[in-house]
Order: sequence, then structure tokens, then C-alpha cells
Amino acid sequence: MMTDERAADRCDKVLLVQAEFDGELDVAQAAQLATHRAGCPVCQVAEAELAQARELLRGDLYQPAPDDVRARVLAHLNLAAPPPRRFRVRGDFAAWRPTTLGFGLGAACAAALMFLVLAPAEQSLTEQVVAGHVRALQPGHLQDVVSEDRHTVKPWFDGRLDFAPPVKDLAAQQFPLKGGRLDYIGGRPVAALVYQRDKHVIDLFVRPAAAGSVVAPETAEKNGYNVLHWVQDGMAFWAVSDVERSQLRDFATTWQRTP
Repeated sequence: MMTDERAADRCDKVLLVQAEFDGELDVAQAAQLATHRAGCPVCQVAEAELAQARELLRGDLYQPAPDDVRARVLAHLNLAAPPPRRFRVRGDFAAWRPTTLGFGLGAACAAALMFLVLAPAEQSLTEQVVAGHVRALQPGHLQDVVSEDRHTVKPWFDGRLDFAPPVKDLAAQQFPLKGGRLDYIGGRPVAALVYQRDKHVIDLFVRPAAAGSVVAPETAEKNGYNVLHWVQDGMAFWAVSDVERSQLRDFATTWQRTP
């Protein structure tokens, strides 16, 4: 039977920390875990240990065996030697077997490497907002609150975020508000405001900016989507869409000038 002391050191949500590193949580689950982890020392320790393991496993960990060693091992196993090639984490783990790792990293390191190397935390913010935009375009994921009224959308975020995102009505400028949702960018829950230009969706991700930061509009392109980032009135904004870059700039300028 587990002692009270050991029970106190456990948390039934600690496995979700690993799932988050593996990119397996949806937006709502990630947001709930972030809130829970803020007050849970067990999950905080688990997150720190996973982050430390990821740092240790960064870099080129695979070293190919010399040809003579490879030939002797394969001959001993009575296998035909395939052409030498480098180990690719994402594609080759499905074919991994413990018996083939005797001269590799070891089972523990390999398992850790599998879910840490491509963790979402290693993506740039631009990559994360584009991924969030693409994910939201899947049926049923675009909006948590559907409304063209900013007085409906803005209060919806109350109690769901630790900040109040600004919400503006830009219908007169041909960028009508369509709703909003929660998303998870840069390691924290954020507001995603959904606007539209003709048949194109524009996601505007909003979160508090670092104190004193000032960023003029910066544009980028990722996987066919345009991204425009700026900081205004203590908030950081990322607008993402497949509209032309000039139209996305018009959207950002309109947003900045509208009270």
C-alpha cells in the first residue's frame, strides 16, 4: 500500500505533462494543464525534468558504427546488410526494435528522444501561430464562440484567460468579426479572434506583451500563409491568413487605428 508521504508526491495529471511535450494535447487540454501546473509542484518538477532531458538530447546523438563492426554484427545476426544511412528520428522509430539498439543509444534515451526532439516548444512563434491557424481550419475547430458582436465575443473570454483581449468590430472596413476561441501559443493560453476577408479567414492571436516591449509590424511567410506581428498597448498580436500580404497589412493597419 502506498504511504501518505508517497501519495503526496504524486499527481494524477503528471502524465499529461509528458503528453504536452509530445504534442498530444488539444488546445483546451493544454490550457487546463497550464492552469493546473501553475499550482502543482509535482507537475512543475516533471516539466523541468522533461525540459532538462530535452536539452541533454539536443544535437547529433547518432554516430554510425564503423563498416567493419557493422559487417561483423550483421554477419552474426545472419542478416543482409542494407546500405549505410543516417538514423532519422521521426521516420525510423516505428521500425525500431530493442534488439537492434545494442550499439545505439539505449532504450531509455531512445524513448525520451522520440517525444522530445520534435516538441512544440522548440517551434518558433511564427511556426506555432501558423500551426494553430491550420489546426483551427479543420471542421469544428475555428470558433468556440460564434458571433459578429464584439460585446458577445469579448466577455466570453472572461474567466478563461488571465487577461482581457481587445476585440474590435471591423465590418465597416471589410474585415467582419466572426467569433473567437482559446488557443495555446508560446507555452500559454491565448485569445484567437476570427475575422474574415471575402472567403478568407484571418486569425488574430493575442496575448500580453513583455513589459516595455515595442514591436513595429513585422511580416513573415510560412507554408504559404502570411504572418504579421506587432505590439500595441501592452498586447502582442499575430495576424495569420492566406490573404495577400498587402491585405493582411491593411487588416493590421485598420486594427491599430480603430478605437
